[in-house]
Amino acid sequence: MGMISGIVIHWHKHFRRNFIMTESTQTFTKRTTSPFRFDVVGSFLRPQNLKDARKQFAAGSISSDQLKQVEDDAIIDLIKKEENAGLKSITDGEFRRSWWHLDFFWGLNGVEKTALKRGYVFNDEETRAETARLSGKITGESHPFVEHFKFLREHLSDPKTAKQTIPAPAQFIAELYRPENIEATNKYYSSEDELITDIAAAYKQVAIDLYDAGLRVLQLDDCTWGMLAGSHAGAKNGTNTIDQATLDADKELYVKINNAFIEGLPADLIVNTHDCRGNYHSTWASAGGYDSVADPLFTEEKVHSYFLEYDSDRAGGFEPLAKVKDDQLVVLGLITSKNGELEDKQTIIDRIHEAAKYVPLDRLCVSTQCGFASTEEGNVLTEDQQWAKIELVKEVAKDVWGD
Repeated sequence: MGMISGIVIHWHKHFRRNFIMTESTQTFTKRTTSPFRFDVVGSFLRPQNLKDARKQFAAGSISSDQLKQVEDDAIIDLIKKEENAGLKSITDGEFRRSWWHLDFFWGLNGVEKTALKRGYVFNDEETRAETARLSGKITGESHPFVEHFKFLREHLSDPKTAKQTIPAPAQFIAELYRPENIEATNKYYSSEDELITDIAAAYKQVAIDLYDAGLRVLQLDDCTWGMLAGSHAGAKNGTNTIDQATLDADKELYVKINNAFIEGLPADLIVNTHDCRGNYHSTWASAGGYDSVADPLFTEEKVHSYFLEYDSDRAGGFEPLAKVKDDQLVVLGLITSKNGELEDKQTIIDRIHEAAKYVPLDRLCVSTQCGFASTEEGNVLTEDQQWAKIELVKEVAKDVWGD
């Protein structure tokens, strides 16, 4: 019995040593274009002087030029920090925005900023009550984000590292279909097909203007799929009140409008998407895995890669990733941006290998789960904690893929 035990132990050690050697010597495709093995979503905590300047501008005590100067200085400082952190996809932190999505909508022609009685309902609080409502036909000429992007690119050590984030077309049509906005939407558009056509064309105009300014990496931020995937924080009894027929219709609409925009863009413009369940002041808006939306999200959407929220049980398991097409990449958002507590590195690494059961390890990357400040309020953590999170992402990527 002792001899047999010794043989088993020897075999186990030999097998484990060979397994570790095989894993450690495995070679991976070098990521030279977005998404990178070590990545982030794109928004960063606003410095206090920028928050103060925005309040002063709203109160009329400083001019738009004075506000812009504060924004410029803050963005230049952020760029240096991003570059020092080793990031290869660099944004302006969304420092010129109040919201991750509404500011883009307001920059389109035929859209106006409107106050509401109630904001978006999140798990622990309600947002500021603002929306984007139609005031005419939608077009995309002279969008302010183009000049914002030019400023970013001009101040990078390597202009090729510039990344622009915008809300997905699906997010826009979802906003226009809110009960408070539907009357204005129907006033200017008699059919959904006409609305989809104009939204796609307006988005294309902005994308081409950004492309002509040097953009090669565009990220579509999209909460529509997360809101369809499970229960809503604002729904009665914590359940999703949408019926199956409506769910199927919304899924078809969202993939249709996103693809209508993506199709026909320049071949060398990388279009990624980030899908999450809401991010406002460290709270969330919905809970549920990707199971119910994997088809058509992973089977039909024509993006290059998916940045996916996976930092909590609210995101469900990795099984739906099996539906991601073979030519697409997945960026696992395993490190939360909602708080400053650092995750255990080995636990994150183990979860990456678990996800690799459904998508080959060579097609995976890792990032934070969302931005650190989807709105100007920002999440509840410090700047030091923010950069520590990013350093952890970098360390995990190095341990798993060697870069």
